[in-house]
Amino acid sequence: MTTDSNQWAARFAVRIRSVRPSPPGAAARQRPDAAIWTSVAGIALFALVGASAPNHNTLRAPISRLRLPAMPGTASAALTYTAIVLCCLGALALLHAHEQGWRPKPQALFGAGAVAALVVANLTPVGSSDTASYAAYGRITALGGDPYVTTPARLGGAYAHLVSDAWRHTPSVYGPVATWWQAGAAVVGGDLPWLTIWALMLANAAVFLGTGCLLIRTADDPVRAALLWSANPLLIGVLVAGGHLDTLVACLAVCAVHVGRRAVGRHHDLIVGGLVGLACAVKISAALFGVGLAWPLLRSGAWRPAARQAGAAVLILAVLYGVYGVHALAPLSGASHQVSSPSPWAVLEYFGTRYLGPRAAAAPGLLWPVLMLALAWLLHRRVPAGRPAAVAVPFVLVFAWILTAPWSMPWYTALAWALAALGRQGPLTRYLVITTGVLALFNNGGGHGWTW
Repeated sequence: MTTDSNQWAARFAVRIRSVRPSPPGAAARQRPDAAIWTSVAGIALFALVGASAPNHNTLRAPISRLRLPAMPGTASAALTYTAIVLCCLGALALLHAHEQGWRPKPQALFGAGAVAALVVANLTPVGSSDTASYAAYGRITALGGDPYVTTPARLGGAYAHLVSDAWRHTPSVYGPVATWWQAGAAVVGGDLPWLTIWALMLANAAVFLGTGCLLIRTADDPVRAALLWSANPLLIGVLVAGGHLDTLVACLAVCAVHVGRRAVGRHHDLIVGGLVGLACAVKISAALFGVGLAWPLLRSGAWRPAARQAGAAVLILAVLYGVYGVHALAPLSGASHQVSSPSPWAVLEYFGTRYLGPRAAAAPGLLWPVLMLALAWLLHRRVPAGRPAAVAVPFVLVFAWILTAPWSMPWYTALAWALAALGRQGPLTRYLVITTGVLALFNNGGGHGWTW
């Protein structure tokens, strides 16, 4: 009897030791309520500004028939700044919670992000007038015109009225795929620019959600991928609420990486190259992504796959741009000389032009590519060891471009976000959050001029 009792007590003690008490604060780490509500508040403020159009941070005409009274410019600016800060803090806090052991279901994160994305997609774009430019270029194309020659000002009418003064006299700087995307929305909208913009917003949200679904299925960590894309409050506020084409570029890049990882033959290389070519035909800056994909292949001596990918990308670009002609590339030259805030190149350009003459204005265009490559090399040293080069190299190259290019906008970070979601990039992800937030604070308006 005593022996049996001792054996029972020993087994009970083992069970007690195996069920260790949860450390203090474990419940909070499992559900970071403060981070969640901060993110929700940020997105809600973005939605409030969009629903209160027209105001200083939206287009001059609302696209939603169910809207709130127009908001004063000072109020909309203050709410937009607050929304950006809250979304930035929320994104950082959610990532920190995940690093501390928070493991929600990726499907739940995707669902929450889908609801937020669909809400802001049905409101007037916030923080940028780019969708008005998209609509005008699409309308020009739908009417049989050439958006690489005809400007929104020459188009005239209600479409031109919504385009900001800075872009009203500029032909399209987007690729043929973007032009046809915009033309499709213009066919839907017809004479109603708000309907064209609404179609663009809904299509952009659909691509955003499709990209998020693909990331969850292909990323190394589905939960982290959902936090960095589908449920990222900062990205929803900047990219989806703004309705930017960079979403389409990021989607094509994710598809290219996915196919590249499964590459077992020549046809895979051709598909990867074709996807890169399509991305470049949306925005030519996607060429940096193509270079990032090819560099690991060249370093490993895989010349033929790299050549097949590059050849397919160039062929796609040649065919697509051939529809319009070489003149379609001309607007890119003018856009490449622009400098935005808070770029330090603006300071260099100002003092250089003042003291050294007009020729000094060309200095940023010569220096920033060199600085970009140097910074990309430094950033690559911060990437955790063992990360796939096909993701890490394009990520650091795109991130370095965002940090060093004279003209850089917060929505340009979409490609970097997608690549960061595919594989863990260490502390660089937090830097990406801060970079996106700072750029968004400096560059937000709705066609009414800068708010700073």
